[in-house]
Amino acid sequence: MNLDKLFVFFVDRDYKNKIMGKTNACLALIFCLITFISSADSSCPINFDYVERFPWNTSLCSEPMAENCCQTIEGLLGLGLSKHLKDTSLFYLPNPDAASSCLMNFWSKLASMNLFPACQNMTNDLVVNPSNCAGIARTLDWDDKVGSSSELDLSCGSDFIGLTQCGSCLDAVKKVSSKLTSFNRNSTKCYDYTRLYAAGNVIKDVRKNIRAAACIFGLALSNSANSTGSEGMSKTKILKIGFGLSSALFGGLAAGVVIIIHRKSKLTRAQNALREEYVRGVKAKVLPNTGAKWFSIGELEKATGGFSQRNLIGQGGYGVVYKGVLLDGTVVAIKQLLDMDTNGDDVDFTNEAEIISKIRHRNLLVLRGFCVTSDAIRGNRRFLVYDFMSNGSLHEYLFNSRSISKGKGLDWPMRKNIILDVAKGLEYLHYGIKPAIYHRDIKSTNILLDSDMKARVADFGLAKQNTEGQSHFTTRVAGTYGYLAPEYALYGQLTEKSDVYSFGIIVLEILSGRKVLGTSDSSTVLITDWAWDHVKSGNVDEIFDPTVREDGAKMVMERFVHVGILCAHVMVAHRPTISNALKMLEGDIDIPRLPERPLPLGHESFRL
Repeated sequence: MNLDKLFVFFVDRDYKNKIMGKTNACLALIFCLITFISSADSSCPINFDYVERFPWNTSLCSEPMAENCCQTIEGLLGLGLSKHLKDTSLFYLPNPDAASSCLMNFWSKLASMNLFPACQNMTNDLVVNPSNCAGIARTLDWDDKVGSSSELDLSCGSDFIGLTQCGSCLDAVKKVSSKLTSFNRNSTKCYDYTRLYAAGNVIKDVRKNIRAAACIFGLALSNSANSTGSEGMSKTKILKIGFGLSSALFGGLAAGVVIIIHRKSKLTRAQNALREEYVRGVKAKVLPNTGAKWFSIGELEKATGGFSQRNLIGQGGYGVVYKGVLLDGTVVAIKQLLDMDTNGDDVDFTNEAEIISKIRHRNLLVLRGFCVTSDAIRGNRRFLVYDFMSNGSLHEYLFNSRSISKGKGLDWPMRKNIILDVAKGLEYLHYGIKPAIYHRDIKSTNILLDSDMKARVADFGLAKQNTEGQSHFTTRVAGTYGYLAPEYALYGQLTEKSDVYSFGIIVLEILSGRKVLGTSDSSTVLITDWAWDHVKSGNVDEIFDPTVREDGAKMVMERFVHVGILCAHVMVAHRPTISNALKMLEGDIDIPRLPERPLPLGHESFRL
């Protein structure tokens, strides 16, 4: 927009120069505001050029506090909305962006005519909303309620020569709007909808039918759109209006920019509020702990080199793990949980953060802290920060040829100590703290090894506190297939013996180097059934990994096999507690006679 156009009424160049000199800073800012608004005009479907051409009485809005100006402004808007209805069959504008853009265009057009009515902040809802009038949003909705022909067609289709014809049309508008309101008493804009329909669909072109527009929208007419020009004004009045113009234009356009910024940032603010609420909500669920801290995302990014790929040390269904170095030089493992948008994952995160932050034991992985963050680009992210375990997981040593690549294997003393370490960690969870904690996911990947090959139980995302000291039944069975106790997997019954079953599986995996589920004759074989067959046949040596068969005392190694089979018995009553299992492993109490096991499902007796 050309600023000179805003001051065309200044006929005396000397006065114009005086005003421009005194208001230079203000006008510079106005120019920026107009430029900003002009850049956001593209979404408005209405052309407001008719505002300048239509012979309405602009003198009604030449004074800032003119009483009848706002009614005139609404009528002018109605002319554009009725043409929009005729072109699109849509009552009002399709979305808030279009409405905001159209308002900016409209006020900009008035400003170009040196009109700055005080009602420009009126709260007209210009966005289509079926609740405004009996569920009507489009012309088809109107036809369903009123019909394609009504009193409007009979009364408002004339040339509007006399006052009688205008009165008949307005009476028809009132009757039809009352009918629409009767469909829904909460309707608030049926009269406006009826006027728009009459102007847009009954009258051929209301913007050219001056008397019809004046009647339907209550517009006062003038013989000339320029009748309020500036030729008859005194220089003193021009100067006064000029200063008033600068203030009004700045105020009006500033208000317009605020509206645009508000519209565009409303969604962003709402999203930011939700993200902040998410972070506060997760933090509120984690109770005060015994040393773990809340890290900022900046600290973790710096520790991992921006979560660099070269620092990625693990990846699975749970998430990814990075190696990092904190500012104090501590080496840590930072686990980022994936699938952040599900409630179950939030439960797992807060559960692990709350539980493990309370416990301290040499055979449980130490949690140093956690981090929750949310932003527009990456969404919700959650991190757990642990001590770094330089030797990785037990699974890697047993099954991923890690021992070969590192030039050292797991000899019998290492395997024995790992089994005892895991048992001691579980004993602490079951009996060393109150309430007891059931891990629910004991498996080789969750047994980590430090630099001295000491085992630590990790990953408490599925852990559950036993507040009543009794067994629990749950519909959300969690854990890993093969390691789950039968009563828990089938019926959801959770007790301390559920962890004992998983521990028995781990013992047999460590002793044999064999995975929990193997194959034989095209059928799946559970490691406990496989080991039981060897014990019954007297071939216990066949259970041990070939690399350790000659490493240790046969009686000790056989005792470990028996404890593993006993712990992983399918019947809960036959399993020992973890405390008794540890005593059996250490030789403090005798191992009871191994009970019989049900035939495995892969046994030939079940084959047809």
